[in-house]
Amino acid sequence: MWTDTHLPLDASEYDSARLTVVQRARDLHVPRFVIPAVGAFNFDTVKALSHRIEGAVYCLGIHPMFVDKAKEKDLLTLKEKIQASIDDPKFAGIGEIGLDGFVPGLNWDKQVRFFNAQLKLARDFDQPVVMHVRKAQDPVLKGLRIYKPCSGIAHAFNGSFQQANHFLDLNMCLGFGGASTFTRALQLRRLAAKLPDHAIVLETDGPDIAPEWISKQRNAPEHLPRIAQTIAELRRVSLQALSKQSQLNAQRVLPALALQG
Repeated sequence: MWTDTHLPLDASEYDSARLTVVQRARDLHVPRFVIPAVGAFNFDTVKALSHRIEGAVYCLGIHPMFVDKAKEKDLLTLKEKIQASIDDPKFAGIGEIGLDGFVPGLNWDKQVRFFNAQLKLARDFDQPVVMHVRKAQDPVLKGLRIYKPCSGIAHAFNGSFQQANHFLDLNMCLGFGGASTFTRALQLRRLAAKLPDHAIVLETDGPDIAPEWISKQRNAPEHLPRIAQTIAELRRVSLQALSKQSQLNAQRVLPALALQG
């Protein structure tokens, strides 16, 4: 299993929490954590946190929902931070990047420009990508086809079967988490049930995308096993088989995870 999680952005806040978020997850057999950056302001924080958490890796990138406040120089900062991290076994790739066509008022042209620039960095440094893709499946696929990063994850996937296959053809995995637990999410549950074994990775996206049993509350990695059980039932496989396959898939597309013991 793996979890994409936004832990506290401030290191002192993290210390005061005394690893409770991580420990509760570990107690339920969730041993791996992907901590993505969202902007230049927390590049150093996610790197530091990953080095304090056993089994954690980090990604560096500018999230589409933070692009409006980002400066052009942040892309240069990102390049410099990638160069400084390239030999760090905790460094997992470029993320969280992508496109968001759902939130009103975001500057679409700037999103696309920053996304393409970050895809180019992923290509140039031969790094995986972790992507936010919301109502933007086809534009994201267009960017992937142009820049061809080596691998990655489209997290919280909610596209069509055809779009899913296009992502798979580009060596991407698709993240499934709390949204799959809602019985009304018929299309998403069909995807979770029918996609091939090599397609799926389990995730939480904590503190967002809470599962049905804590709807609209703060999500956390500790909920991943129950989310996984729901998806295992949809796929008619054992929890153990699904968890093992998810682990293998995640390690394939984010090789840094395989180095975490």
